[in-house]
Amino acid sequence: MNITSTAFGNEGKIPSKYTCDGENINPPLFFKDVPDKAKSLVLIMEDPDVPIYIRQDGMWNHWILFNIPPETTAIGTNQQIGMPGITTSNKLKYGGPCPPDREHRYFLKLFALDTMLNLKEGATKEQVLEAIKGHVIAEAELMGKYQRVKQTS
Repeated sequence: MNITSTAFGNEGKIPSKYTCDGENINPPLFFKDVPDKAKSLVLIMEDPDVPIYIRQDGMWNHWILFNIPPETTAIGTNQQIGMPGITTSNKLKYGGPCPPDREHRYFLKLFALDTMLNLKEGATKEQVLEAIKGHVIAEAELMGKYQRVKQTS
């Protein structure tokens, strides 16, 4: 299984359009080779490079979607499919990269599951990760990087 984007390549720079410095909308994503046995997909976007003075665990959850239909092959720009989970920003939608200090890495993780999740809208990443234990039949990852341009006055 794999996940790609036409907006940036793996380990490439995320265009500012998809960040807090731009339109703050999700980039287009494409899924390939989802197993036929899959009953649902989960997508999590996270930043593990957050300074610990902002978040003790160093992690920021930018987007959580679960119960995505397994036949989904793409999520278009500014589109949400499936059930949204709650992000670190306390939102039920995509929140783009907005690193406060330096270049950060943003991991888009796709999981194919052999089940639908019995979770409600607004589930946390921790609840989703707990619910997928023992049900992941394939996974894929796309990582992009972003650093804010320093504003001069």
